[in-house]
Order: sequence, then C-alpha cells, then structure tokens
Amino acid sequence: MRPLGAVLWFAVIATLVLFMLGPLAIVVVFSFNSGALVSLPLTGFSLDWYRTLFSSAEFWAAFQNSLAVAVPTALLATVTGTMTALALTRKSAAASVPLLTALSVPIMIPPLVVAIGLVVLYVRWLSVPLGLGAVIGGHLLLTQPLVALVVSARMASFDRVALEAARDLGASPWQAFRHVTLPQIRAALVGAALLAFAISLDEFIITIFTIGSGNTLSTFVWGKMRTSLDPSINAIATLLLVITIGSTAIALRMTRYRG
Repeated sequence: MRPLGAVLWFAVIATLVLFMLGPLAIVVVFSFNSGALVSLPLTGFSLDWYRTLFSSAEFWAAFQNSLAVAVPTALLATVTGTMTALALTRKSAAASVPLLTALSVPIMIPPLVVAIGLVVLYVRWLSVPLGLGAVIGGHLLLTQPLVALVVSARMASFDRVALEAARDLGASPWQAFRHVTLPQIRAALVGAALLAFAISLDEFIITIFTIGSGNTLSTFVWGKMRTSLDPSINAIATLLLVITIGSTAIALRMTRYRG
C-alpha cells in the first residue's frame, strides 16, 4: 500500500504542476513556432514573431510606459516601505502588528475593488487625470506594504547593539542608518525593490482602470487579444515571463536571510 500511496501522491503533484506550468510552456513554445496558428504539430522554429514584435512602434511605446511605471513604483515603494518598517521597529509588537496589518489591506482585498476605489478617488474627489501618474499611485498601494513586510522581517533579526553603540559614540541618526543599518538590510532592500518592480510590471486590473488612453505591456497584450489572436502575443508573454521570473528569483535569493 505504501508504494501505491507514493505513486498516487506523485501523480497528484505531477498533475498540479502540469496544470500550473503547462499553459506557460505552451506560450513559450509557440512563440518560436513559424506558423500563424496555435496548433499541433509545430511547423518549425522561427524568430519571426519576435522580429514582428520588435518592429512594432506600439510595442515599444507600451514597453517604455511599463518601465516609466514600474521603475518609479519600485523606487518609491522601497523608500516609503523602508521608512514604514523602520518606524514600526520603534513601536511595540502590540502597536506595530495592527499598523502593519492596516497598511497591508490593499493587498488583501480584490484588485478590482481597489481599482474602482482609485478611479472614484482620482476622478470624483481629487480631480487627478488618469494616466501614468495615476497608475503609479495605484501600484504603490500594492507594492509599498510588500516592501514594508520584507524589510520588517529583516529588521526582526537586526543586530541593534552596533546601532546603539554608534549612537552612543555620537553618530547622527542618518550616519547610524547609513553605516550600520543600511549594510545589514541592503540585500533585503534590493530584493524588495525587484519584487515591487515585477508586481508593477505585471499588474493589469489597476492599470487598465487608471491608465486612461495609454498602454503598458499588460494592457497592450489585452488589447491585441480583443482584436485578434496575433502570434506575437506569445512573444510578448514570453518576454514578460522571463523578466518577471528573473526579477522574482533574484529578489527571493536576496531577501533570504542566512543569519
């Protein structure tokens, strides 16, 4: 019975993995297919869809917009999230846990609800025009709490003896942060920034509600899928997959603390 149980367990795990990774593998494989139809058998290996994609002015405009959103979002989320984490470390656990939970509410509720709330806030209350700036504000709601959580987790194992010694020796708060705190949390900061970048790059629902008339890569793909099943969509998805997985893998490696 034990071998049979092990076989069944392996079959269940393999089925789940295939269910999750199968669609991604199909997208990657067909991005290199020379045929215009997503069907088997493959007609041959080709980079034609990547050439078509890279020659598209619309793609480059969407790519630039994606970077114009993801880079500032990552930087702002890292700065504000780190400031939040540092402030929370000065609070007692009874105070810091509820505060961090409250800050994390936007990542706990459905993105559609957040997006609708943002549109109402921007248009009805603040009279802020929709566009890249509005998208960055929406993405900050998702990424800033993540950075705060990552940095707070690192600060939980932070050696405060050196920090207190630096303050006793006359270092200013900025000098103590720069020479004592920052070297110990630098890897967590870089990892959190990369995670924020990857999340911002992939975010669709908040983006489509707040971007107005422009496009990022995610909304560009959505627009192409509404009009036709252009095989270059597979090429875009593959590029996004590589960037996201690469950024996330580096981020997870850097945020893994080895005491």
